[in-house]
Amino acid sequence: MSPTPGFDPDKLTAIDVHVHVSVDSTGRTASPPALTEALAKYFKSTEKPRDVDATAAYYRERRMGAVVFTVDATTNLGHAPNSVDEIVEGAARNSDVLIPFGSVDPLQGEAAVEEARRQAAIGVRGFKFHPTVQAFDPSDPAYTPLFGAIEELGLPIIVHTGQTGAGAQLAGGWGFRLGLSNPMLLDDLAARHPEMQIVMAHPSVPWQDEQLSVATHKGNVWIELSGWSAKYFAPSLVRAARTYLNGKTLFGSDLPALTPDRWLDDFAKLEFPDTAVQAIVKDNAVRLLGLR
Repeated sequence: MSPTPGFDPDKLTAIDVHVHVSVDSTGRTASPPALTEALAKYFKSTEKPRDVDATAAYYRERRMGAVVFTVDATTNLGHAPNSVDEIVEGAARNSDVLIPFGSVDPLQGEAAVEEARRQAAIGVRGFKFHPTVQAFDPSDPAYTPLFGAIEELGLPIIVHTGQTGAGAQLAGGWGFRLGLSNPMLLDDLAARHPEMQIVMAHPSVPWQDEQLSVATHKGNVWIELSGWSAKYFAPSLVRAARTYLNGKTLFGSDLPALTPDRWLDDFAKLEFPDTAVQAIVKDNAVRLLGLR
């Protein structure tokens, strides 16, 4: 990938690779309102949904860059998400701090493949997937046309792994199946698409060791640490991020569920060496996303 015009990582203190733009100018949210409200309650979040321009202002104030996206789970949720096109257009207006990722609904088959190509043409720099919320198994060969197209486009993907706050503490968990976000399913995907960079989002509770194993074995797989305060990281994850996986570990917050301010404050208490911190909070993202 070529560097994003207007985006100068040297002027930024960090790059948050996991930021939800959860509402658009029409008021449409990424998830059905009831699910959005339940998620905020679960995380005890007081953060209000931000559109793309408000998100840019938030990160500019902090001198941080942000990878921004929504999640298209139209088929499973019966609810179309906020506009990807608006995120791309807003990121272009705020190219000093925002990097847009797209999202397509894998259950839509060939239409999802064409939509991925369309979004790439208008400027997305990667794609976000959430297997549990989108109700698909990323290891299923049925999705090879979609991931093959993304691989051909040379774009990375961020894929939710582990337990999810979406549907948490609701009867039946809103029908969501946690097993679809087992990181071992991404081992199959990484083997099938070796030229596609895959970022495993979040500490993969309860499959932390599986996540570390996949990231260690597959050269095209990364880890990002969003959605959990560092005080809850497993010792094995802390050790890996500090040492043997330091060059493949990324900072992400999961705003609005968790703010970058809290994430960075709690992460500082782990007392990583300065070089290891710099790699995680910015340098690895610069390399992954081709920002220089």
